[in-house]
Amino acid sequence: MCVQELKAQEPDIAGTLDVIASLPGRFHCAEKKGYSGVGIYTKHEPSDVVRGFGSAEFDAEGRYIELRFDTPKSKRSIISSYFPSGSSGDIRQGAKFRFLDAMGPYLESLRTSREYILCGDLNIAHHNIDLKNWRSNQKNSGFTPEEREWMTRFLATGMVDVYRQLEPTATDEAYTWWSNRGQAWANNVGWRLDYHLATPITAATATTSHVFKAQRFSDHAPLTIGYDFSL
Repeated sequence: MCVQELKAQEPDIAGTLDVIASLPGRFHCAEKKGYSGVGIYTKHEPSDVVRGFGSAEFDAEGRYIELRFDTPKSKRSIISSYFPSGSSGDIRQGAKFRFLDAMGPYLESLRTSREYILCGDLNIAHHNIDLKNWRSNQKNSGFTPEEREWMTRFLATGMVDVYRQLEPTATDEAYTWWSNRGQAWANNVGWRLDYHLATPITAATATTSHVFKAQRFSDHAPLTIGYDFSL
């Protein structure tokens, strides 16, 4: 179970949220209190825990954690990542572009040595069907041509948007984020910002998908993908 935007430090988590449903968690918290942070809960003991992807600027913001599960026969990683939002203005949008410029090559390099699934809030809606009001959002952060092109280029390397592999035409039911303003949730004026991006062999084992909307406890809805690694 991958989580993003913890807004907590390790001492805040210890003894309260460090284990959920008997699943121990590993975390990468931001240096700034009350900001960002990511984590992964798993019943499986990882062979290694990687916090950060080698960017001093963004590793300080707690945006990447990777658990590695290596055996003599295979190397597989689960990644939880929280991509920056640029919605607060030009300064943060510039930071978002720097993040994408650094993250893309890192993930492409990682693929040369292991299978992986990246789960996270990417703060990018890729195509028109990924948000309700696409016409009016073409200049807004999360749906700019540059961000969409980054996703297109990344997937062109062979990576797979697993939800879209399973649900290629889903629209309203695909949304995972709603603004807290107005009646966005009530009217399902949403965006698909949360993804599973997987290497092709791993993506081929995906069998089920579900966006949990029965209860709202965040501005995001959890995205669950079922994988059958015996395939």
